[in-house]
Amino acid sequence: MNQDELIPHLFRTEYRKIVSVLAKRFGFEQLETAEDITSETFLTATQTWGLQGIPKNPTAWLYFVAKNKARNFLQRTAVFINKVSPEITNADLRHDELDIDLSPQNINDSQLQMMIAICHPSISPEAQIALSLRILCGFGVEEIADAFLTNKEIINKRLFRAKEKLREEKISIGIDVVDIDKCLDSVLRTIYLLFNEGYYSISKNKTMRKDLCLEAIRLCTMLVENEVTNKPQVNALLALMCFHISRFDARLSENGELVLYDDQDINLWNPDFISKGGYFLKRAASGNKLSKYHLEAGIAYWNTQKDDSNEKWESILQLYNQLLQLEYSPIAALNRTYALAKANGKQAALAAAEKLELLDNHFYFALLGELYTDLDNKKAVENLQKALILAKTSPDKQAIQKRLDALAT
Repeated sequence: MNQDELIPHLFRTEYRKIVSVLAKRFGFEQLETAEDITSETFLTATQTWGLQGIPKNPTAWLYFVAKNKARNFLQRTAVFINKVSPEITNADLRHDELDIDLSPQNINDSQLQMMIAICHPSISPEAQIALSLRILCGFGVEEIADAFLTNKEIINKRLFRAKEKLREEKISIGIDVVDIDKCLDSVLRTIYLLFNEGYYSISKNKTMRKDLCLEAIRLCTMLVENEVTNKPQVNALLALMCFHISRFDARLSENGELVLYDDQDINLWNPDFISKGGYFLKRAASGNKLSKYHLEAGIAYWNTQKDDSNEKWESILQLYNQLLQLEYSPIAALNRTYALAKANGKQAALAAAEKLELLDNHFYFALLGELYTDLDNKKAVENLQKALILAKTSPDKQAIQKRLDALAT
């Protein structure tokens, strides 16, 4: 790997580690300093490696330079404090106070603690995702803007406001074992939102979309690998995301068109992710609390089973029934209707679907169009035309138009 490829790769994998360690050491008051030091470290690498060549251990080189830059910052801070407040006699920091611990254990702990801190309830969900992408995933501002389909100025403002909130709330970087379940609710929500930004994004950048999903899986994996955060609901979410991403490549055609579930090429499903999903779903089956992630993971599991048996769809239907009792959402109710059609027939599904009256949702009319097909093709066309008007993205419009064209033949 040459320098032009290596440095961007290391930036993606090591930036988040160095920033997390430095931010933990400095506190959120100096978060920008932690980011600046890390960015300067990579700038130094670009300049130095261009002249002297790539070192034998590039990662160790980055850690060494980052440590030195951080120590210089701490020493300058100590000198400043001594000049401004000479009565503070302990401002001359000892060597151990200057130490920057970039050991594997502290790197993992720092990233985990940072994740919990930036998912604080006082920060908006959008800002949590942006901060997660920037600090925990090493995404550049342009990449984040692409993920959110917006511009750099908006993302920079969003990041700035979120960092200000962290300082105002005096949020510390650490794990409070007593409140870990409460913290996890927010963390898991953010991770799932991050995953959905990739899985359901309307961006045409397929590589970016998949990267978002994989980063969400990586963050959740960190949680299951830590004894304090290795909870059943965490394993359930990880299983859910593994099942979903196993079908990622089958959901879009080569032209970027959305491929509906019944039309997907099952040969494109990833068996490794399906297997991993099954492993974490089994690990989630402990404790006495059933979360929405357990139920959604169960649904996602059945959707990776290639048969079209009544057992499959009846199981999915019952899981949706439990999910709606636990936490109702219109989208879950709509998805349940599809399972109902598969399990009990289109007539039963139509009766349930028309009660939902999701008149501003193109998926609702698309489903009605599907249910009316072969029962009343005129109504099927009417509903699909409504769906086409409401659809906002090209892939959705193309999928609906394809259904309309099929009915016209």
